[in-house]
Amino acid sequence: MTDRERMLAVLQGDPIDRVPWIPRLLLWYNARKKQGTLPARYRDMSLRDIERDLGLGTPARDGIVFRSRMSGVETRTHDIDALTRRTEYVTPVGTVSTVFRGSEDLRANGIADLQVEFMLKTVEDYPVVQYILERTEYVPTYEEYGAYEADIGDEGYPLVSCGDCPFHEWMRALVGYNDAYYHLADHANEVEHLLRVMEGIDRDVVWPIVVDSPGRMVLHGVHLSSQMTPPPIFNEYITPYYRDLSAALHAKEKYLAMHADNDTTQILGHIEQSGFDMVECFVTAPMVSTTLQMAREAWGDRVVIWGAIPSVILEDPYTDEEFEDYMRGVFRDAAPGAALVLGVADNVMPDAKIERIRRVTEMVEEFGRYPIAE
Repeated sequence: MTDRERMLAVLQGDPIDRVPWIPRLLLWYNARKKQGTLPARYRDMSLRDIERDLGLGTPARDGIVFRSRMSGVETRTHDIDALTRRTEYVTPVGTVSTVFRGSEDLRANGIADLQVEFMLKTVEDYPVVQYILERTEYVPTYEEYGAYEADIGDEGYPLVSCGDCPFHEWMRALVGYNDAYYHLADHANEVEHLLRVMEGIDRDVVWPIVVDSPGRMVLHGVHLSSQMTPPPIFNEYITPYYRDLSAALHAKEKYLAMHADNDTTQILGHIEQSGFDMVECFVTAPMVSTTLQMAREAWGDRVVIWGAIPSVILEDPYTDEEFEDYMRGVFRDAAPGAALVLGVADNVMPDAKIERIRRVTEMVEEFGRYPIAE
């Protein structure tokens, strides 16, 4: 089978020859290329060529079925210093701003800057953000997606990134984790109103574009966690939204995935109840308290796990022996191997030992044939 066939078979619950092995090498590749430290055999190779050499599928995470653009909003960007950039969004009803800050080390590794200031700082900022959201246009890019899928070919299946649910988008990108629950307590009316506006835009504008698109594997939801979106919040703000979205996608034979690189121990049941078909970049212990065994016990084979290899075991100080033991445990806990795409959560990091990636490829051939023995 090809990796495209394996991915679709896993999603559909059909038989496979072996567990798909599709990690994200992008961060490792970009950092090593930027620093000039790629292994000699890879210095003139593209990322896709390296994936082929290592026996990997390609994660194909750049499927796009729409692009957005603002109207009636002036943006002004200036550098505060060499590592800090402020962007102002000027509207007829007021101005809001964001600040992103990098570090020399992160930029040397090709890692994006961190957002340290957000649009929603005071209650007066809410009408401004609403103005911006209501004047954001969404333009379908179906032909662009088709070209991307053709380029991926048999080496994977495109994951279509479509943002986040309104509550978590507000928390993560508009107000920031540090201040979100203060705003919810102090400015409940303004927060609830903005969330209704955001959900209306999603349901009326974004969902139809996604549901009618040629993409079938939809990534909508990122970083939901036991700590920042615990069960009571999940029940009130997140589950109802995703139940409706997943139903609309399932009616068109599409699949809903979330980017699950956080501790999900307390919300495993909520993820399934919300209609998610897949957790992508699913991170496990020792990086979080969640384990593969916990997830299997909670979901059985009803939710596809894409991940299960924590990035830290690919690096020092984990020894080769500890790495081997951990990986054997992954195959043991994954048996018989249904509803699993083996990957690295969240990324293969710059300091990873690339020979361990090749070793996993060997282990997939040795232990990953379906069904995996108990």
